[in-house]
Amino acid sequence: MKIAGIIAEYNPFHNGHKYHIEQTRKITGADFIIVVMSGNFTQRGTPAIIDKYSRTRMALENGADMVIQLPSCYACGSAEYFADGAIALLDKLGCVDYVCFGSECGDIELLRPIAEILATEPDDYREMLKSELKNGATFPRARNRALIHCIPSFAANENIIGSPNNILGIEYMKSIIRRGSKIKPVTIQRTGSDYHSQRFSQQYSSSLALRHSIDTQDSLDMIRGQVPENVYGIMEENYKKTYPLFPRDFSAMLKYKLLVEEKNGYTDFVDINEDLSDRILKVLYQSYDYEQMCDILKTKNITYARVSRLLCHILLNLRKDDMQEYKENGTVFYARVLGFRDDDNGLFKKIQSSSSIPVITKVTDGKKLTSEAGRKQFEQDILASHIYESIVASKYDCPMQNEYQRPVITV
Repeated sequence: MKIAGIIAEYNPFHNGHKYHIEQTRKITGADFIIVVMSGNFTQRGTPAIIDKYSRTRMALENGADMVIQLPSCYACGSAEYFADGAIALLDKLGCVDYVCFGSECGDIELLRPIAEILATEPDDYREMLKSELKNGATFPRARNRALIHCIPSFAANENIIGSPNNILGIEYMKSIIRRGSKIKPVTIQRTGSDYHSQRFSQQYSSSLALRHSIDTQDSLDMIRGQVPENVYGIMEENYKKTYPLFPRDFSAMLKYKLLVEEKNGYTDFVDINEDLSDRILKVLYQSYDYEQMCDILKTKNITYARVSRLLCHILLNLRKDDMQEYKENGTVFYARVLGFRDDDNGLFKKIQSSSSIPVITKVTDGKKLTSEAGRKQFEQDILASHIYESIVASKYDCPMQNEYQRPVITV
């Protein structure tokens, strides 16, 4: 039995994602594909445009065999946190043979030596990096020069580390190396629009382009050809009933959280330093929504996406001490199954027999987690879901969903 893992957000699911699943099965020869997917908040520090259960159904109806939620503390983290949490989860299942990711370069052998240097940080890399930083180079430039020093051939491919999917792929490989995992990384070349493009291509447009269209158009007509027909059906059924959600919908809740934490500042939250904390305090009493605040706080050295992610850490109460506790005690502590194919043909039995962490299919079973770190991580996931669902209920005047009463999706 061969099992391949995919790490994704599906925000929303589109034709490129279906192609990725199909190619993963073809390249690896996998009998089963397990997707580790972000929940209701994503790596860019934004709420998912449509809820995690709808996105789970989309994945299962388009080739995935099981969808497992990436804990919120990693789903909303930097590329390194995101990758480390996802790889740890796949590794602890004990039965995953491959992880397949999309990349701009499409060549695992170009990425492998870079990942090895960055994972192990040999002395000559460290010394060169320190010297370049001391001479005034920015960190990305200093890192590139240190890589060229260690891998002379990197000079011809220096831009490879500036592309978003390549960066994530390198982080996956770094995590595999550091964990000593037996999971084999493979990659397929990203097709269609660039990751950051808001323009539609003929068939494979980016998730950003789809979200932009949903935000600016009064119907879903524009995206119909960009998503599988069954995905369009799911989106059409729930359109303006439970979605779309955007960062600005969380503005009031974020403001409340910022006011609650004002007395102590914000340096206890993941990745927030004193400078950014002070700058948030300076604009706290001005009238900015979530997206406007990101624009105000971004700088030459701190991107909009990073600011959004840091504000999301505050909103979801993700603190540095908690992340340190997770790191010291095992990174992830459970596998929360969001959905699976009913005809799994032994996949569930295989996972349950090989996994070193509890496999949770009933949310109430999360209360049975034995470690303090595991319970805390699980409770953060529940809180994130309830924050998201409270905004859905308010925006669309519908009943708020209780995470403890949500069943696993089966198709």
